[in-house]
Amino acid sequence: MSTGAAHIFVVDDEADARAMVGDYLKMHGFEVTLCDGGRSLRTAIAQRTPDLVVLDLNMPDEDGLSIVRDLKARSVIPIIMLTATASAIDRVVGLELGADDYLPKPCELRELVARVRSVLRRVQGAAASVPAETAPAPEVGRLVRFGTKWLELDSLRLRDERGEEQALTRSEFDLLKAFADHPKRALSRERLLDLADARDPDAFDRAIDVRINRIRKKIEPDPANPRFICTVRGLGYVFRPDGD
Repeated sequence: MSTGAAHIFVVDDEADARAMVGDYLKMHGFEVTLCDGGRSLRTAIAQRTPDLVVLDLNMPDEDGLSIVRDLKARSVIPIIMLTATASAIDRVVGLELGADDYLPKPCELRELVARVRSVLRRVQGAAASVPAETAPAPEVGRLVRFGTKWLELDSLRLRDERGEEQALTRSEFDLLKAFADHPKRALSRERLLDLADARDPDAFDRAIDVRINRIRKKIEPDPANPRFICTVRGLGYVFRPDGD
């Protein structure tokens, strides 16, 4: 992320809605680029990488979920989805594809700004608030084994034995770090939301289940029968480093 104002890409096929969101974000100090769909979004990204994308899911030419899938396959740019549907299906699918947050549309613009700032804080991480000249040197070898992968705590990377990186969203990293800090302890969904700084005003605990399923697909030899991040019935989840 740049050291100046965060640059937000707003993607919506409705010109009035797009302009309204863009103007409000500008009023609150953000740089804004407006895009009318997936094609213009990709063109804009080729010229400059945004700090965050606000994406309408319901667009006629290319639906937002396919844009989320494509964007997350190629980058770790955070995404906040806007959806006009009342169904939880779009929200769950979007989270499964890697989106970082969602809001119903039409949304309260003050809440959108709050969500944007919250996601940016998570992406930036706590280290960004420490001046570079006083920041401690990173510890060497801060690695945690998660099944078939290694989590590098300092570089925020998940990699395999050959050093090849596995794509990881910031919310997924935060969950893995929460497990790494509390091995062999059952953690409730509520506790995980707190530890991963992923508190949702709607207490959408299903978001944790979605992220756990995504993580299992990345670290478990057999995601359908997880050995390392296991469900504790009635409680939540537990990280078992040895897979026992």
